[in-house]
Amino acid sequence: MLPSRLLVALGSALALSACATVPYTGPVEVTRFVAPAAGELGRGTIAITFPDEIANLAARAAIAEAVSAELTRAGYTVQPEGLPAGQTAAIRTSRSAIIAAPGPRQGPVSIGVGGGTGSFGSGLGLGVGINLGGGREGPAANTTLELRIATSGGETLWEGRAQMTTGIKSPYAPVTAAARTLAAGLFKDFPGGNGETVTIDAKKLQGPQ
Repeated sequence: MLPSRLLVALGSALALSACATVPYTGPVEVTRFVAPAAGELGRGTIAITFPDEIANLAARAAIAEAVSAELTRAGYTVQPEGLPAGQTAAIRTSRSAIIAAPGPRQGPVSIGVGGGTGSFGSGLGLGVGINLGGGREGPAANTTLELRIATSGGETLWEGRAQMTTGIKSPYAPVTAAARTLAAGLFKDFPGGNGETVTIDAKKLQGPQ
């Protein structure tokens, strides 16, 4: 029979582990559209562009690096921004807050995403005032990465959209990990099927490193 002190210690440890918050990471949902001229994809030179301004330069660099790495794996030669290329890869990205409704076992949740809903340029960090019950962190933000590949003449060859919902403490929430994971999801089995939507476990992609 275990001593009473040991039983108390074990009980306290179990109580603490039960109260620990489990980080929330949802799957990556990817939708892709492939043009009939798909034979032109994955070859030649390509340049990355950002149609929308991203004020956060660190975020912009992380996203560009993640997408560039996947384009290179797909067979492209990625040109430095500003140089001419045979194709262009236009990137749009956003992060929006998810606010959970209060319930009988959960206090009110207040979540801020920098400048609020919008592009990464308005803010990357998750400023949080949160009270979650049940020992599990809830979804806090939805991050989206969209990519459009087109010829130098403007003809669209491929479009893709990847999104992932994460909690505040998820290792996939920081911008570098999110960009790497979403970009890997977009290019998994590239170019993919026209009009297909697939769901991928984030842990099977290029997650936190």
